[in-house]
Amino acid sequence: MRIGVLGTGMVGQTIGKKLVELGHEVRMGAREAGNEKARQWVMAAGPRASHGTFSDAAAFGEVLFNCTSGDGSIPALKAAGEKNLNDKVLIDVANPLNVKKVPLPELSLCNDDSLGERIQREFPRARVVKSLNTMNCQLMVDPTKIPGDHDVFVCGNDEDAKSTVKELLRELGWAVPIDLGDITASRGTEMVLPLWLRLMVTLKTPMFNLHVAR
Repeated sequence: MRIGVLGTGMVGQTIGKKLVELGHEVRMGAREAGNEKARQWVMAAGPRASHGTFSDAAAFGEVLFNCTSGDGSIPALKAAGEKNLNDKVLIDVANPLNVKKVPLPELSLCNDDSLGERIQREFPRARVVKSLNTMNCQLMVDPTKIPGDHDVFVCGNDEDAKSTVKELLRELGWAVPIDLGDITASRGTEMVLPLWLRLMVTLKTPMFNLHVAR
């Protein structure tokens, strides 16, 4: 499968690397062609990896990952081009964090809206699925890095899009993703972040995840 990854940071590089290892063709997108982090990632990831602008990556991918920072997601997706997003599965792993807040970032959206919903409203023909935003990026691509049962969530308006995402999650090692319903459930998964950040400080590690015991 051809996959476009928007964002050159740790999350985008980690997801992109794993997808290449699984046999997918991955193009990483940045604001400008020739981005140094993207170029270095391609050199490390191998022949199934490539890079370009946000627009290049979005046009290339059959499925897209939004791995940009939350405050930059809408501008990045606009730069990718609405026509390149139309009718494609867009997996949103970003969180609307105001990183200028100290000592811990705070949500810039919550309660009655979410980044996932804003992306869906801004790009109504994109098939937005929120997932993987409740954990460290190393766990996103390898849940076995911590022992025991723990969970990943999905939500979105398009059932077929969610099925595609669930299959990709299974490739990444997630057995049974929990489907929370439509894209408004992004409010809940994004509001996990204040708890996640506090746990990271308390536990002194980002290598943990949540489990729903039933």
